[in-house]
Amino acid sequence: MKILIFGLPGSGKTTLAKPFADLIGGVHINADETRRKYDDWDFSLEGRMRQAARMRHLADGVVLAGKIAVADFVAPTCEARAQFDPDFTVWMDTIKEGRFEDTNALFEEDAEVDYHVKGWFNDTHELLLPVVKKWMQRNV
Repeated sequence: MKILIFGLPGSGKTTLAKPFADLIGGVHINADETRRKYDDWDFSLEGRMRQAARMRHLADGVVLAGKIAVADFVAPTCEARAQFDPDFTVWMDTIKEGRFEDTNALFEEDAEVDYHVKGWFNDTHELLLPVVKKWMQRNV
């Protein structure tokens, strides 16, 4: 299973993804760490699609190994999210503007998500757990 946690920079993606991955015994894949590893800091539309494909490749490897991949990255467009091809999506809709103007302008809201986080709580990762379990019972 591949879980995508997306949203504007500073919305709490990593803050949710890391403890949630730990909670479910999953593997956390962070976009900033991935960009650092591949030394690819291209934030053009082409660069963002390349990053989405790279994140998909890494997550698919985790799934092939029998684990749950929990990936967090901006994925600002519906096309980038489709490129990643998640099984379950979480939109971190906790801020209206991030720190980068170009990302704010590019970001597309998404009504077709499995879980919509509109406000941050210290136990958000624990609140997400029963939702994902229920989804897995219906879909896996």
